Amino acid sequence: MAATTHTVTNQVPPLVGYDIFAADRALSEAVGRHIEPGILPGALEELGELGRAAGSARAQEWGAQANAYPPVLRTHDRYGHRVDEVEFHPSWHRLLGHAVEAGLTDAWGRPAGHVRRAAGFLVWTQAEAGHGCPLSMTHAAVPALRTDPTLAAEWEPLLTSHTYEEGLRPAGQKSGVLFGMGMTEKQGGTDVRSNTTRAEPLAGEGEYLLTGHKWFCSAPMSDGFLVLAQAPGGLSCFLVPRVLPDGARNVFAIQRLKDKLGNRSNASGEVEFDGTWARLVGDEGRGVRTIIEMVAATRLDCVVGSAALMRQSVAQAIHHSAYRGVFGGPLIDKPLMRNVLADLALESEAATVLAMRLASAYDTDTEEERAFLRLAVPAAKYWVTKRCTAVVGEALECLGGNGYVEESGMPRLLREAPLNSIWEGSGNVQALDVLRALQREPGALDAFLREVGKARGADHRLDAAIKDLLTELADLEGIEARARRLVERIALVLQGSLLVRWAPPEVSDAFCASRLGGDRGAAFGTLPHTLDLASVVARARPVA
Repeated sequence: MAATTHTVTNQVPPLVGYDIFAADRALSEAVGRHIEPGILPGALEELGELGRAAGSARAQEWGAQANAYPPVLRTHDRYGHRVDEVEFHPSWHRLLGHAVEAGLTDAWGRPAGHVRRAAGFLVWTQAEAGHGCPLSMTHAAVPALRTDPTLAAEWEPLLTSHTYEEGLRPAGQKSGVLFGMGMTEKQGGTDVRSNTTRAEPLAGEGEYLLTGHKWFCSAPMSDGFLVLAQAPGGLSCFLVPRVLPDGARNVFAIQRLKDKLGNRSNASGEVEFDGTWARLVGDEGRGVRTIIEMVAATRLDCVVGSAALMRQSVAQAIHHSAYRGVFGGPLIDKPLMRNVLADLALESEAATVLAMRLASAYDTDTEEERAFLRLAVPAAKYWVTKRCTAVVGEALECLGGNGYVEESGMPRLLREAPLNSIWEGSGNVQALDVLRALQREPGALDAFLREVGKARGADHRLDAAIKDLLTELADLEGIEARARRLVERIALVLQGSLLVRWAPPEVSDAFCASRLGGDRGAAFGTLPHTLDLASVVARARPVA
């Protein structure tokens, strides 16, 4: 019997049953811009199918279950034999299987592969972000393995396969595999050159035995791993398979799974190597150079993943505000809330446009674009991933107390938000990487300036920001101490130039006024009231 006082009104319907791709105008326009007409229809069809799947009630349930029932480590079987297996809820496998089948580990060998994959990654990980980790590393392992044609021929078809097969078996018996990575050690952290894991060469060419401890090993349930270890010739890169060709388990002792702030559906482990068989990738002593392309690709995924978290949180905030009534009208129509939503939408669109521009540079793959990526990827990684937590936190507040409860999904987004700023090098690492590019690779700055120069003359605030940036770049005194300030300006100028060229005038005008012209406060919702904020919000509203 219902209580007579329990009449529920003014509650917002869930944002479900919609096409996440089609509802994101910034993303769908970027795909149309960066994919040539001959293959665009097929790409749009693929992304539409993925977008509808990601926005479905089924995918949302999978995401909730994968986080409610996180992975469990099983070190031994019932007889005491070491097995070192990680058990996942079936929803994790459903999410991962759908992603692999959609081609989210396949970018390097098909036309417009990086744009198609980045767009798909941005769409699908809005359903659940944790399983993006093995997707990202499997995708990113390809360029590292290509340093050894024999290894590439053996593993690349499995890494880029559209078939997901769970369970540990020899790679030769599977139609598709996943890869992880192990670089970080207790005593060094980011300073991977201080790694103490040893690699002793065997008689067989390129074969080694590893001994050591990895403090963070991403996705330890994977079929293979790229790891760094000290060989006789110096720090080197190795491929460690979980199962050897004869079916025996490689020595890969998972000591524990990390109890993390967020990313709870995904396993991150501590592992011990004790006579672990491995194959050399690249040359001895050139481990960092060998693995650096993998790192760059995963850094781009950090940008894309943060853009996905921003987009989902902003979509939820705008959806809530459109249905929630306050003080005699919809919340979305209140000038102050409209200002907040527009400010958040600007940040989200700028992140999306930048992420897709970087993906297109991978597809173009010219010397000019490679130089551009050398500077733009760490700058984007630094700025976009840092903005993510602020955006998600403010979007949660738009839902008020309803956003603070787990059923809304917003707490899960907020716990996930800081991850991409930490993974693959935190803020200072990215800032220093930008400085290295500026100091050692003059072509990187030239390519960046040519890119932002394409928008010169279109907005006076952008022109002034470019001029100020050049002045700051000319002054090398105390450059390391002000590296964060410099990299922030690089990222904002790049975002502004892209929006001026490609976004509607109301979006680029608001971005340049607030981010480049300085006409805003320190918090979201402090945009100039004279801007066309209603149009900015309407553009970002998801259509359920």
